[in-house]
Amino acid sequence: MMHETPLALGYHPLPPGCLANVVTCLEMTEKPAMRPAPAAPGVTLERMGAADTDRFRALFRAIGQDIMWFSRLFLAEEKLAAIIGDPKVHCHALVKDGVDVGLLELDFREAGTCELSFFGLVPDEVGTGLGRYLMNEALTRAWDQPISRLWVHTCTFDHPAALGFYQRSGFKPY
Repeated sequence: MMHETPLALGYHPLPPGCLANVVTCLEMTEKPAMRPAPAAPGVTLERMGAADTDRFRALFRAIGQDIMWFSRLFLAEEKLAAIIGDPKVHCHALVKDGVDVGLLELDFREAGTCELSFFGLVPDEVGTGLGRYLMNEALTRAWDQPISRLWVHTCTFDHPAALGFYQRSGFKPY
């Protein structure tokens, strides 16, 4: 069930088969101080492009299957290729010892702004420090561009630590 207007604060009944989800939008308007996170041995960040749709979907599924990431799984092949192949969309796989373990997507298609569209690790890598390394890469790469705002959204379907992690990284809810 989609609502046209925001719900009032409080409890609301949900129709059968529906799930409630709270979305939090966060932003920063200047590059924050970086938290230490050295790269682990065997870790690289590889740019993906239009020809990498199968790789993208496999990584997207591996990261998001338990937290309801589905949006990119249903896109037509040509639409997904157009997004990740767009020169203003910087899509990267975090690779550890030859295996894709993380996803970073920075969207610069709106002038002066960058959306951290997708950010995540496969479940086995959560809590290993790779998330901090990946976030530092995201912040550096985003702020290396001519932007005045970096934003992200998270929701209650995402990893339970996501909101706090984004806030510790310098993002503020708006």
